[in-house]
Amino acid sequence: MSSLLVQDTHCTQMNQGSPTVPSSSYKDIQTNASTKALEEFRTYTQDKDTPDRVVEHYRDMRTYQTVEFYERMEKKYSFENGTYRKLMTIEEAFVELENYVDASDPDLDLPNLLHLLQTAEGIRKAQHPDWLQLTGLLHDMGKIMFLWGDANDGQDGYSPNGKQWALGGDTFVVGCRIPDDAVVFPEFNTLNPDMHDARYNTTCGMYEPHCGLDALKFAWGHDEYMYRMLVANNCKLPREALDMIRYHSAYPWHDKGAYTHLMKEEDKERMKWVQLFNKFDLYTKDGENELRGEKMKELWPYYQGLLEKYGLSGKLKW
Repeated sequence: MSSLLVQDTHCTQMNQGSPTVPSSSYKDIQTNASTKALEEFRTYTQDKDTPDRVVEHYRDMRTYQTVEFYERMEKKYSFENGTYRKLMTIEEAFVELENYVDASDPDLDLPNLLHLLQTAEGIRKAQHPDWLQLTGLLHDMGKIMFLWGDANDGQDGYSPNGKQWALGGDTFVVGCRIPDDAVVFPEFNTLNPDMHDARYNTTCGMYEPHCGLDALKFAWGHDEYMYRMLVANNCKLPREALDMIRYHSAYPWHDKGAYTHLMKEEDKERMKWVQLFNKFDLYTKDGENELRGEKMKELWPYYQGLLEKYGLSGKLKW
């Protein structure tokens, strides 16, 4: 296993001790006047209500996200021994992401920067700590991988309807049986080559029972890349923030309760933080809102201050 995976101590908390998970109701989370009901979010079915691009995305994701693919991406995007692909500030990375729209999201066709500001401002409105607000701003920035990816690796962010199955979408654990009752489009599970490999198609697969969350390889995407990027740049965000970034797309785990047989006891508390964050990630999405144009520029100095506070100002390794 890469030594990077156990270097969370580089991202040191600003305050000693573990914070307590706060509670939030839906009314605290809205950042706009949306009338969209909660049950209208995350609707995934092969019918007229789900865009074809979303169905195709999950078919590809289930087909190509394997142990072999994860290990290949782990090498490609390694930060070990000081390696990186480009030096950029967070602001410069936002410019690169300006025209990227998530092909896997059935809820919204908006640039990622706007979604990130929606999430951050929702967290700020609910008066959660500033490190949590910054987490909202950063959580999807790992999609910057499209700069170095291509359609063959599911990382095409340049072409209309480009293949993005290794950039976004709900992640599942590779290397063990994909749970039919916890993933969207379970009918695609049999397309995964690992599900026909005796090493990987059992309940535990290549893992030991209760090996712990950090021993698991979730399908490669923006979450894992951004987590590794933050660790490599010695950020000062707390572990709770890193968990939110690394596992927020793992809906089979934090939303459907899968993989409990692989969790350690401490992972239950970590899940609560991810669940809190995902309320903001999901329920702040709305195309009709005020966070556009000049308003976005007005907000930036505040978040620039948070980047400086948590060790993420200046040129960073990507």
